[in-house]
Amino acid sequence: MEPQPGWDSALGLRIDEMTPTRVVGYVDIDERHQQAYGIVHGGVWASIVESVGSHGAAMAANEVTGNMAVVGVANATDFLRPHRSGRVRAIGTPILTGRTQQIWVVEIAREDDGKMVARGQLRVQNLPAPPERRA
Repeated sequence: MEPQPGWDSALGLRIDEMTPTRVVGYVDIDERHQQAYGIVHGGVWASIVESVGSHGAAMAANEVTGNMAVVGVANATDFLRPHRSGRVRAIGTPILTGRTQQIWVVEIAREDDGKMVARGQLRVQNLPAPPERRA
């Protein structure tokens, strides 16, 4: 799937699978994702957690009413090991899909050796969709 417009596109995030209970995507990491020391900037990992979790949470919220939006209210991302370049895969799954809030866990691992480079937890608030998004 092509990147969504906006930040996902700037990150180069591509989604392979998106359901209300699982989101799988990848980013081909290169120099645009690096901080001054040549490793991936922590904000990239936090952004991937936010995007992957938000996509799944939006699908989960819409499965109930068909007319919901979600907004992130907390993002706690741990940076586990350095990474410089190459594809990383992110897998997001919910640990809570409540009526008003959801919590998603996203694990990001290098594709070449399967080692996890970051792991985050995203909490979102379910809200009625803005009028321009309503069917």
